[in-house]
Amino acid sequence: MAAAKYAPDDLDRRIIAHLRTDGRASLTKLSDALGVARGTVQNRLDRLIETGTLLGFTVRVREDYDVNTIRAVMMVEVVGKSTTQVVRKLRGLTEVSALHTTNGNWDLVADIRAASLADFDRLLREVRMIDGIANSETSLLLSTV
Repeated sequence: MAAAKYAPDDLDRRIIAHLRTDGRASLTKLSDALGVARGTVQNRLDRLIETGTLLGFTVRVREDYDVNTIRAVMMVEVVGKSTTQVVRKLRGLTEVSALHTTNGNWDLVADIRAASLADFDRLLREVRMIDGIANSETSLLLSTV
């Protein structure tokens, strides 16, 4: 029998919301902001991590931090029932920063971040070689407005 999935309550959601804006917030800062004891925040964070609700903590970087990064969106059409193997291959490419399923003409949308045009070109060649991909269309992201 499968274990029940943990359902975060209001306090858990408030903790997550604070961590989304400040992933480095201390337990003291979180407890002060939420009006609960530091131990309560620690216990909640432990449970969120243990249950897989929180998968980890990360860094967000200003868009203009590395102006040389090549950013793009790639739409991918998958042949037949090969989505699982295509997803596995795409996730293995370091330049694919996020991968989404979607509806419409395209089956997958990949967020791409490459260090250079040469890396971006190599990525495009690698994607074209993946069995199960029927077609793809990639658009470079020029600026954020």
